[in-house]
Amino acid sequence: MRVSIISKLFFRKPVAFFILKWILISAVIGILVGSASAFFLIALDWATSLREENLWIIALLPLAGLLVGLSYYLWGQNVEAGNNLLLEEIHHPEKTIPLKMAPLVLIGTVTTHLFGGSAGREGTALQMGASIADQLTKLFRLRPRDRRLLLIAGIAAGFGSVFGTPLAGAIFGLEVFLIGQLRYDALFPAFASSIFADLATRTWGVGHTSYQIDLLPEFNLLNIIYAIAAGIAFGLVSVAFSRSTHAIGSLFKQYISYPPLRPFVGGCLVALAVYFIGTTRYIGLGVPVIVEAFQTPVPAYDFALKILFTSVTLGAAFKGGEVTPLFFIGATLGNALSTIIPLPMGLLAGMGFVAVFAGAANTPIACTLMAIELFGAESAVFVALACVTAYFFSGHRGIYQSQVIGQPKHFIFGRETGKRLSEIQKAKRKR
Repeated sequence: MRVSIISKLFFRKPVAFFILKWILISAVIGILVGSASAFFLIALDWATSLREENLWIIALLPLAGLLVGLSYYLWGQNVEAGNNLLLEEIHHPEKTIPLKMAPLVLIGTVTTHLFGGSAGREGTALQMGASIADQLTKLFRLRPRDRRLLLIAGIAAGFGSVFGTPLAGAIFGLEVFLIGQLRYDALFPAFASSIFADLATRTWGVGHTSYQIDLLPEFNLLNIIYAIAAGIAFGLVSVAFSRSTHAIGSLFKQYISYPPLRPFVGGCLVALAVYFIGTTRYIGLGVPVIVEAFQTPVPAYDFALKILFTSVTLGAAFKGGEVTPLFFIGATLGNALSTIIPLPMGLLAGMGFVAVFAGAANTPIACTLMAIELFGAESAVFVALACVTAYFFSGHRGIYQSQVIGQPKHFIFGRETGKRLSEIQKAKRKR
């Protein structure tokens, strides 16, 4: 009797066709995107090592910026919007994302890191994932409604494979484009693609950084209050990062009309800053500093300088992502907060690692899952409190201006339902 019921449920033609179709499509996406992420991570390691062994190369950052700017000005104006273009295509599918987005952002990001810009890698992974996945639309003759699922799957695959967090990657793909709502019809494609992509990356022998929280406090009311207090700080700092990046980007556009000159000028500023402060601590991914923040005290101003370096780099239109710098900002901020909030340093660093990202990207569920995958389930309650609190305190602001409000964070923001973050911020500036 039980077998009969299962058979009727599973082997109904629409269900069986959907599962089999998306297993096939997700496997193809996973292999292609996971392999691209593996190559990207290897290239980033090479670029970082070469730069640290030859620090004089940072003096060429302005020239590198000019070349990146020219490449997009000449060949990539229709993909220059980057992650926001992906979100726009999910909201209003129009035309296939050009495949050239993948090599352009890959080369641009590796160039940024090689010559000393401060950027991340998630933006590159998302753009490679979505642009590669979108080429399957014609190959598999997918309907327009399936194209949304394909783009979500590509984003999930890129995120899950580049960080080694397939569960977080899947939820990120479902959560990032519509604030406050999840697209449940994309659950299977997102999870399958992210898992396949992570497997592909690992099959190539590419590993990921290991983080560890050594000490956890007792779970009680007082420590819950401390976690919420830390979450408020993480949320406010995520707002500072988003605002500074957008503000600096607007200044570059306002005063430099020729786009290729923007990263040239930005490169001059970053290179001079590195020279005068005498350290490369705040450029590149900053992974060694992130690991350090889990283990020993770091300077309390580390997070502020990383915000400044990253805002100038990305605001000047260098290529890369925001997420790994947000990891740096959050981990070092959590480390600094351990002097005033009586929670273990490693735990606060881990909470900040994901919570600042949750506030800036408006993806609290994905960030909580990421913490569980990276740090273990033992810290789940504390990181969840930090992520959710940061999410609420960041308001309707974030690093992705094409995010749409699906469900307001609070009832007082009800009138903003259905609006993009860019529209909300534009309306506020007019008041």
